[in-house]
Amino acid sequence: MLIELLKDLVSIDSSSKEGANEAVEYCANWLKKQGITVNVIVNNGYKMLVSEIGSGDKTVIWNGHVDVVSGTPDQFFPEVHEGNLYGRGAADMKAGVAGMMCAFTELKDKGLGLKIQLQIVSDEEIGGLNCSGYLAKHGYRGDFVICAEPTQLGIGLQAKGALQLDIEVSGKSAHGSRPWEGVNAIEKAYDLYQKIKELPFTRDHTPLYSSPSLNLAKIKGGDVYNKVPDACLLSLDIRYLPTQTMEEIIAQIKSVTGKNLHLNMYSKPVKTEESDPFITLLRPIIEKNTNRDAVIFGQHGSADTVFFAAYDIPAIEFGPKGENWHGDREYVNLESLAVYQKMLVDFASEFSLT
Repeated sequence: MLIELLKDLVSIDSSSKEGANEAVEYCANWLKKQGITVNVIVNNGYKMLVSEIGSGDKTVIWNGHVDVVSGTPDQFFPEVHEGNLYGRGAADMKAGVAGMMCAFTELKDKGLGLKIQLQIVSDEEIGGLNCSGYLAKHGYRGDFVICAEPTQLGIGLQAKGALQLDIEVSGKSAHGSRPWEGVNAIEKAYDLYQKIKELPFTRDHTPLYSSPSLNLAKIKGGDVYNKVPDACLLSLDIRYLPTQTMEEIIAQIKSVTGKNLHLNMYSKPVKTEESDPFITLLRPIIEKNTNRDAVIFGQHGSADTVFFAAYDIPAIEFGPKGENWHGDREYVNLESLAVYQKMLVDFASEFSLT
């Protein structure tokens, strides 16, 4: 059942809104055939489903997305080779979704001591605001969240925050043959970038991260060859640590750039602690099923966990083994997917015994 479900999901080209909505509808119909009640919600044209089983004072959310990045036509014809299933979205993250759906079905008639809320969404790859962001904002929240991103069966405990800035840099125009009479805004912008790279926030570290990251993403300036450019726009993509704040980083950058700074986008980091009781419960389950120590790590990017972490809900990324997501030969390891399903079932069952 698990592998056939995954094959069906990978066969759906869900790289567009229409395709992703089709994948959500497929999941809804599949769950209904298993006797599960499903609520399909639409926001700004994006579909998502929510279903809940169990009872108790605690709620664990299983969150997964079925939208994918674009791929070549052959990537939507899944193939199995040497224990791996290849196809667009196989790892990121239709395998995790299939594992959650099968575990959810397996648990539906058991007397669980907690509620499990399954959320399947259609817009994570473009930011997640229409689905997971909408669900979190409208009260579809719990005590712990698992997003089924491919983590090699490890626990993505934290995630860096994102900060995207535009900095306006002014110079003085002059004839291109006499650059000494002007101030080159592009050169000035690059000098500022070098100063930003040396600010104190760039040298911070935590047990899970050696540093934040600073990417000079775009630089725009000048319009003709024979003129010293008098304006330049510098665009930065900063991924900051869970121990840092957006406000402090912006204050440090303004100390060298002045006030011509515009915040384009930011998201808060995920700060789940290793001592969280849900992590304490999950960790030995991973170790029992993999025969090795559970790997705890911090993600450099972010996932839909950010929307729940914004409400101080502990959230993690936890999913099967795979490689090359967003790449040409994306695949998931099928043995790890079966183990992943079992660990989800064990997690719910163990909680019910505590």
